[in-house]
Amino acid sequence: MPAYARTTSHPPAKLSGLTSGFGRREFLTMATAGTAAAAISVTIAALDPATALGAPAMTGNATPQPSSASDLKRELRAMWIASVANIDWPSTSGLDAATQQAEFLHWLDVAEENRLNAVFVQVRPTADAFYESPYEPWSQYLTGTQGQDPGYDPLGFMVEEAHKRNIELHAWFNPYRVSMQTDPAQLVADHPARQHPDWVWAYGGKLYFDPGIPEAQEHIQQAILHAVRNYDIDGVHFDDYFYPYPVAGQVLPDAATYEQYGAGFDTIEDWRRGNVDRFVETMSVRIKATKPWVKFGISPFGIWRNAGTDPLGSDTGGSESYDDQFADTRKWVLEGWLDYINPQIYWQIGLAVADYAALVPWWAEVAAQSGTQLYVGEALYKMTSGVFTDPAELTNHLDLCREVSRDVGPIHGNVYYSAKHIPVDAQGGMSKVVEDHYQYPALMPLMPHLPADPVVTPVLANARRVRDGIRLHLADIGTKAARATAFAVYRVSGTADFVDTDDPANLVGTFRSAGGRVQSWLDTSAEAGTDYTYVVTALDRVWNETDPSQPRTTS
Repeated sequence: MPAYARTTSHPPAKLSGLTSGFGRREFLTMATAGTAAAAISVTIAALDPATALGAPAMTGNATPQPSSASDLKRELRAMWIASVANIDWPSTSGLDAATQQAEFLHWLDVAEENRLNAVFVQVRPTADAFYESPYEPWSQYLTGTQGQDPGYDPLGFMVEEAHKRNIELHAWFNPYRVSMQTDPAQLVADHPARQHPDWVWAYGGKLYFDPGIPEAQEHIQQAILHAVRNYDIDGVHFDDYFYPYPVAGQVLPDAATYEQYGAGFDTIEDWRRGNVDRFVETMSVRIKATKPWVKFGISPFGIWRNAGTDPLGSDTGGSESYDDQFADTRKWVLEGWLDYINPQIYWQIGLAVADYAALVPWWAEVAAQSGTQLYVGEALYKMTSGVFTDPAELTNHLDLCREVSRDVGPIHGNVYYSAKHIPVDAQGGMSKVVEDHYQYPALMPLMPHLPADPVVTPVLANARRVRDGIRLHLADIGTKAARATAFAVYRVSGTADFVDTDDPANLVGTFRSAGGRVQSWLDTSAEAGTDYTYVVTALDRVWNETDPSQPRTTS
C-alpha cells in the first residue's frame, strides 16, 4: 500500500442539501445568485473526483484524462505575497508610489514566468488596510506611518494589473490581529482598537481583537466586506491565524468575555471554537450575498487533529488547529462554508510527526465529502532555509498530489509561500516544479456552484504572422450583457481540422478581454517558419469555457 493510502475512512458528511452531494454552500450561493434550479445537475457532477480534475466546458463537453499525468489543463497555481513586516511587498515601508508599483509588477512578472495563475496578496495585515477604508487606517507597511495615504490606491492597482495578465487576485485578510506590538498608544488615535479598548487584549507580544465580542466580529467583517463591495477581487482569503498560537506560560485573557457571552457552551474551549465557526459561516454567507462569484477560502495550519487525539484525525503527531487556534477546520469543509481549503502542509514526505504523504490524502478525503476544492500550501521557504534537503522535494509533492487525486479525492492546485523565494529558486526546487508540472499554462479549476455568465463561442477571424510572432484577431459576438471576461488560446503544429482543447499541451495561454467586440492577441512563442492551427474559447469570470471557435491556420 502506498504511503498516501494509509488513512482512516471517515463516514460521509451530513449535509443539508436538495439531494445527495448537494451541500449547503452550493444552495446558499445559488440561492443568492438566483440560479439554484438551473445549476443543480452541474453541481452534482462537480463533486465527482474525475470530473473535478478535468472539469467540463460550460457547454457540457466531456473532458478525457489529460495526455500527460504531470500537466493538468485546470489547476490553481498560486503564491502568497505577504505584506506584514514587509515580508514580500512592499520590500520596505516608506517607498514612493512608483517604486511600490514597480515592485508589485515584478511579482506579477515572477508569477507569469513560473506559469502561475493566481496571487494571494495580504491587504489587511494588522487591522490596517492596503485600500482606503472607512473602518481602519492605511497600513504602516506602505508608508511607514499608520494612517498616511500612500498617494495611490494599492488594492485597485493590484487588481487592475493582475487582471491585465488574467491572473486571479485573492485579497488576503488577517481577521483578529491588531498590532505586532502591545502598546495601543502606538496606533493612530482613531484606530478602532483605541476607540474600543474593551474589544482588545494583548497576548504573546501582540494585540488582538477579542473574537468573543460580537461587536468586534461585526467590525472585522464590515472592514472586509467593504473591500469586497468596492474592488473587483476574485477571492477573500484567510490564513491560519484565528486565536493566536499558544505561548508557553501565558493564558488567553478572555475569561470575562466567556462569562458574559458563553451561555450554551460547556467549556471555554468549545465557546472559542463556536466564535470562530460563527465568524467563518457568517463571512461565507455575507460574501456570497455581496458578490456571489467571489471565492472564499482559508489556509489553516496543516493538522486538524492527530489520530491519537481523535480517531477522525490524521496519522500525525504535531500541533492541532482544533485545540491550539480553536479552528475546527474539518467542520468548515464538511459544512460547505468554503469554496476552497488551502491547508499549510509545510512538511516533507516521510517526516514522522507530520508526514506530507499522510496529510495530503487525509485532507483530500475530507474535502471530497463536500466538494470543497483542496489546494495544498507548500513551504517553498524551506528550500531556501535548507530544511528541505532534497532538490526534488516540491516536485515530489506534486507527483504525490496527482496520485492522491486519482485514488482518494481531487486536489485542485498548490500555493507557494512565499513570493520572494520563487526567484531565489533555492536548490533549483521551483524550477523543477515548473519543468515537471507547469510546462504549459493552466486554466483555473471550475467551481460550478458559482454563477455562470452566458458567454458565447468567439469567432476567430485570422491568425497572421507578424514580425514578433503570430497575431490573432477574434470577435466576441455575445450581447453586451454576455461579453467574455477572458479567452483561452489553443494551438497545434501544421494544418488541422481539429484542435483538442482537452489536451493541456495544446493550451498556449489566456488573455483578458480588452472590452468590446474586437480582440487581438500576439503569440510570441510561435516559432518562425512553422505553420500552426489555432482555436479560441471564451471564458466567463469564474472560468467557465465555451466550445472552441472554428480553427484557423496561420497565413
